[in-house]
Amino acid sequence: MSSRHIPVMPQEVIRYLVSGKDGIYLDCTVGMGGHAADILEATYPDGCLIGIDTDLKAVQFSRDYLSSYGERVCIIHGNFADLSEILIQQNITEVNGILMDLGVSSFQLDTPERGFSFSKSGPLDMRMDQTKGNPVSDDLNSKDVKELEDIIRSYGEERWARRIARKIVEVREESPFVSTTQLAELVEKSIPRGRGRIHPATRTFQAFRIYKNKELENLKKGLESAVAALKSGGKICVITFHSLEDRIVKHTFKEMEKDCICPPKTPICICKHKPTLKILTKRPLTASQDEVRDNPRSRSAKLRAAMKL
Repeated sequence: MSSRHIPVMPQEVIRYLVSGKDGIYLDCTVGMGGHAADILEATYPDGCLIGIDTDLKAVQFSRDYLSSYGERVCIIHGNFADLSEILIQQNITEVNGILMDLGVSSFQLDTPERGFSFSKSGPLDMRMDQTKGNPVSDDLNSKDVKELEDIIRSYGEERWARRIARKIVEVREESPFVSTTQLAELVEKSIPRGRGRIHPATRTFQAFRIYKNKELENLKKGLESAVAALKSGGKICVITFHSLEDRIVKHTFKEMEKDCICPPKTPICICKHKPTLKILTKRPLTASQDEVRDNPRSRSAKLRAAMKL
């Protein structure tokens, strides 16, 4: 299997997600089709899979890659934030399992013209769906210092956010931002070089990517729609790659598992809240050392799973 198809924690995903040889499964971030192929193999001969991706190139690629599965698979260009509408269009009322493998894919990082990687020169685009909106260079060249600082601090958790934002506004007066290397070099020169393994521009690039694609907002909406779409006993698996995503998944699962969500000092329950999920992974699963060696992308991955009550 080509490296671009290597799914993260494949055995763990199948163990927690698949419950039989039939049913309907959703891969909300189908990407290059790695997890989708595993799910289709595990549910042979009667399982079906709906794959969704915002990236049109990924949709086209996975349609070709998974074509041998015939009518058992359907790939759709869309955003999992719109999951409810997508299922209505497909005449599907409930599903057996849902997978979300979040973040940027290896294929996107390895394609310089997409603008996700600070290590490869390319246009500052960063849109996962290039059929909508404007590239992130427009934001870098138009937003004021406070707006830029808020993006870098909120979505990148970057302590030097204000210094980087000021430098962006200062530099763009002379030369507007058009390339990834421009931004990466500016960040590298703007902040002290730490002793950590990550590149100084990592958090800034993460921040603008998350902001441009509304990743956190879409995740919150998508999780609610996903749980609503699960049949009783159906499973949901979510793979995250940074703390902002993982925090949302963790808190959402915990809220949906609670029997009562009244304020702590309320003498009797008045919320009438009923638990909708049972968490299957009390702590998130992480990739083994062997997997990290073979697939470095899995190093920061965390897998959380839950079952619909």
